[in-house]
Amino acid sequence: MGALGCPAGRRRRRAGPHVSARPVEPRVEVLLDPDWASGSLVEDVRRGLGGLPRRLPPKWLYDDVGARLFDEITRLPEYYPTEAERSILAEHAVDIAAACDASTLVELGSGTSDKTRTLLDAFRAPDRPGGSLRRFVPVDVSDATLREAASMLSERYPGLAVEAVVGDFTLHLGRLPRGDRRMVAFLGSTIGNFYREERAAFLGALADSLDTGEWLLLGTDLVKDEGRLLAAYDDSAGVTERFIRNCLTVVNRELGADFDPGAFSYAPLWDRRMERVDMRLRAEEDQHVTVPGAGLEIDVAAGEEIRVEISTKFRFAGIRDELAEAGFSVTQSWTDAAGDFALTLARRD
Repeated sequence: MGALGCPAGRRRRRAGPHVSARPVEPRVEVLLDPDWASGSLVEDVRRGLGGLPRRLPPKWLYDDVGARLFDEITRLPEYYPTEAERSILAEHAVDIAAACDASTLVELGSGTSDKTRTLLDAFRAPDRPGGSLRRFVPVDVSDATLREAASMLSERYPGLAVEAVVGDFTLHLGRLPRGDRRMVAFLGSTIGNFYREERAAFLGALADSLDTGEWLLLGTDLVKDEGRLLAAYDDSAGVTERFIRNCLTVVNRELGADFDPGAFSYAPLWDRRMERVDMRLRAEEDQHVTVPGAGLEIDVAAGEEIRVEISTKFRFAGIRDELAEAGFSVTQSWTDAAGDFALTLARRD
């Protein structure tokens, strides 16, 4: 399927990176306290494991080991979202750049900004309607990754101001650089990792941080066959299982906990009512667990589950309605050829 509302088969000229006279030295603003990670982990563990149902936020999956495992997941044959989104950007980046008048691009959870370079190429095209992009603001919690990416992007796009922000996009939306017309890119269907009430709060806060007429480009995975969905999160090589189980290793290492990761089984399920994949760890035996760094002791019964991550799948009507509730109007959507994934461009009302 092509862009919704666009003639099928319409061909667009592809844009390459715009070349200016000389690179602009990137700027890096650090909004996270040096002790943010340890303090946040303690708070999350006390709140999530100390109550019922037990939960651990998925952000604690992404230590160095977890990041490598997730990178491996994105290349698995069962896991389609990464390449589906990449194909939309390859096919429609020029359309996206032409559909909005943004002169600043902000990327939340940017990492290496790998896929975003396709967007930057299109936004930097000298003949882009509304003028070329002047500024890129990548936002991520990883200082080292962000600095490396910012330096690379400054060299790749001479003349582009790169203003990196080391911050947590759930906390620092109000601190995003202002000025010019901004478009916020939130890719990878990361929005699907939020529960419904969390999505509403996040989208509302994002809308509040934008001025009228500014833009959001949202990546969402779409509802499809249950078998394909579960296979994508329960691969035959067991990589996703190791990825989800890694959160217990993180808590053990950082807070001195004595979880036995091998005493938990991976228990993914498809929640038909909420239309989401729910990734959990199920205790195979009764366990008494101490977490000295959080001042916590818990008894986990055999069969009890720890909720680690969800991945909500969307329908176009639901995307439109959730964005409208937050204060956005959808202007256009694009999908990959198989109709697995969507990119939605919306404007702040």
